[in-house]
Amino acid sequence: MFWPDRALHRGMTPALARAGGTTASLTRRPTRMPASRLKFESLPHAIFLQRVSGPEGATSLEARLGQGAFLALRLVDLLAPDRLHVSGDAFHYQWIATDRFCAELQAAAPEGAHVHGIAASTADARRMGDIRLIAPALFAYAHFLEEELRLEEAIDVLTTLLVVVASRLSAQDAVAARLRFARVHRKLNRFDEAEAAYAEAGEMATAAGDRYSALLSRIGLANTILGRGNLAEAEQRLRGVLADAQAAGERDAEARAQHGIAVALHHMGQPADAIPHAWRAFEMYEEQDSQMRALNDVGIMLLSVGDAIGAERALTEVVRRGGTRDNMDNAFIELMHCASYRRDHVGFARWRERCEQRLADMPPNILADFYLKQGIGQARFRRFRRAGDLMRQALEIAAGADLHEFEFRIERILGGLADCERALAAETQPATEPMVQTDELRDVSASLAQLVG
Repeated sequence: MFWPDRALHRGMTPALARAGGTTASLTRRPTRMPASRLKFESLPHAIFLQRVSGPEGATSLEARLGQGAFLALRLVDLLAPDRLHVSGDAFHYQWIATDRFCAELQAAAPEGAHVHGIAASTADARRMGDIRLIAPALFAYAHFLEEELRLEEAIDVLTTLLVVVASRLSAQDAVAARLRFARVHRKLNRFDEAEAAYAEAGEMATAAGDRYSALLSRIGLANTILGRGNLAEAEQRLRGVLADAQAAGERDAEARAQHGIAVALHHMGQPADAIPHAWRAFEMYEEQDSQMRALNDVGIMLLSVGDAIGAERALTEVVRRGGTRDNMDNAFIELMHCASYRRDHVGFARWRERCEQRLADMPPNILADFYLKQGIGQARFRRFRRAGDLMRQALEIAAGADLHEFEFRIERILGGLADCERALAAETQPATEPMVQTDELRDVSASLAQLVG
């Protein structure tokens, strides 16, 4: 999975520094509403109450965290510009009830601390008459939810920030909020909303003289174009951003542009050209999560040119260093894929077991990828009936989550399973050398070998 735009956002208040910046259905929606004109279309924060009806039951910690988030965010709503008529007593009683409920969650889970922090900062903002005091807690919670891949919930929190705090945000924080809002929409394949927010963020950044954020908005727009499937235009735009970032000395934006170019080239079927860009992004990133995402992508791309040894080096280093849950999930799945490529039964079983330990927390796109690549592995080991069953399981997951591009890919592979069986029957031994080699790829391989020692 490729997300070449994750890093710290500079030049803001410390609590907002993790807002970040800047790939998928190709249909356009009829309207695009800028973030400055957002409003809740139904009951605000009801998305959190869906946890109550989850499989763990209404009394589970997960359900209580959802209820706590709902209550804390409803408390924030009382500070909205159109709620100035709310009396001090009404706010106080709602605060007491919310604090009592959320205080029990504070020590129960990391999310509980976020929820309680929102309630506490809302009370502080009311007492001190400064609505901006709630922004850091809302940003931190939105970041947590995004990392946990609770993207609809993250959108709700960011919408709260933009609707309630609204024009009272500082210029830098307002840009950061729109960049994060755009990125989460892009992850949800809502490209119209993402484009509108990226464009608005870019205009605001330019007006404020924030060169770095303006570059991030351009990278985000290019990645949205990439998500729509216009790979050539996305690459062209990213190369323009790269040149401007280099001229401006903006190292982080340069790294993100390099990473985006690598993703575009990879999707265009040019992995050998993509790998040096991904490696340069890895070398330039200063923030570890971004480094590990780039290194994970280097591993995926190396395997696509037949360099299983190099791929395993990169992916094993990702596992050794650790990182976000989705990046670690992807690394384990790709290591399983590498093992089956090399026809390593033991390695395949080991990495499959590591993946199975994480299944309960995998989102649908990663879960479908796991079953697909496990199915490919079983086919490589000539277990074709099992391979077909696993691929159909992957197809069911993808269909249930409306992952249409994934569905088409799985169906194509399933349709070619018989041809695969005939090809493997004629195979004497698997390839052990990379299918493609260039001077740049050899340089990357040598650097990678040196990195892992």
